[in-house]
Formats: sequence, structure tokens, C-alpha cells
Amino acid sequence: MLKNIIKEFTNSEGNSKKKIENLVFLIVILIVTVLILNFILKSDKSSIKEEKSTSKVLANNNIDEEESFSNNTQKQLEKILSTIKGVGKVNVYISYSESSKTIAMYDEKTTTSSTEETDSSGGLRNTTSTQTQKDVIFSEKDGSQVPMTQKVVMPTIEGAIVTAQGAKNANIKTNIINAVKSATGLSIDKIQVFEMEV
Repeated sequence: MLKNIIKEFTNSEGNSKKKIENLVFLIVILIVTVLILNFILKSDKSSIKEEKSTSKVLANNNIDEEESFSNNTQKQLEKILSTIKGVGKVNVYISYSESSKTIAMYDEKTTTSSTEETDSSGGLRNTTSTQTQKDVIFSEKDGSQVPMTQKVVMPTIEGAIVTAQGAKNANIKTNIINAVKSATGLSIDKIQVFEMEV
């Protein structure tokens, strides 16, 4: 395409100074176009990088909260089960279906525009356009920006394993199963109780 344009300039009759000016003008327009496209593509890449860093911060927060939630639940169960008469020393393991989810706060901007058009035959056409833009809200903590959390959805408990010194006795084993059932909401088939090896 560029070769055809250059041939057209060199083959046509007329002022050679005018031809050179046109060629220089064309080259300047091409350079400006390339620079504008380069600027647009760079701004898109920076927004993608910002979104990736936000998700990494949220993921790190999830891991810390999930571990503390898991450990806290197990420790509380161990503490309460060890106070039941005849149970003795207790260890508890709880399995979860998935990790916790942190839901960030968003600043949501919605723009709606409606257009009503009437054609020459009297027909009416309504057009509605809606644009929504969601941006994560950040707060400053220790000199760095951290995404604000709307809520944290904790993982679902799938099962529990309990080892206890007194689990050899059937009544104590039943008491342990009922206590874990009440505390976690698990059905009896998802709770396993074993005698602890001394």
C-alpha cells in the first residue's frame, strides 16, 4: 500500500516540492498514529496489572483468615470435648469443602441512556443502553493500599475426626458425636470418633 502511494507521487506530473511535502505529511500522520496506538495499549496493560495485584492481596488475606478460622474451630472443639466427663485428652481434625472467599467492596458506577426515535412512517423505536463500571475500593494501611473487604464467606465443614482417650466407652463416644454434631451442624455419618493411643 505504501509502495503504491510512493509510486503515485513519483509518477504523477506536477510540482516536486508539493510531492515531497505530501509525502512528509503522510509520514508524520503515520508516526502520530503509531504513537497514539502505543499509548492506548500501554494504558490497557497497566489496568490489567493493577487488577492482578488486587487479587493477590485478597488471596493472601484469605489464606490467613482461613487458617485462623480452622485452627480456632478445632481448638474450641478440643477444649469443650475435653471437659465432658470421661473423655480425657482429645484431638480434633476438621475438613472443609473449599477455601474461604473474600468479597471486596466496589465503587459501582452505572450509566443509563435512553433514545427515542421516530421514523418517517410514524414508527417509534426506543433504545436503552446501560454501562456499569466496578472499581475496587482501597484503604491505606501501613503506607500501602489494601482492598476494603465487604464480607468474608467462611468455608463449609465437610467432616470431623476426633480421637479421645475415653472413646472406648460407647456412651462417651455417643456424647462426643452428639457434641460435634451440635457444634458443627454435621450429620452423624460425617463424624468419626476413635480411641486415642496412649
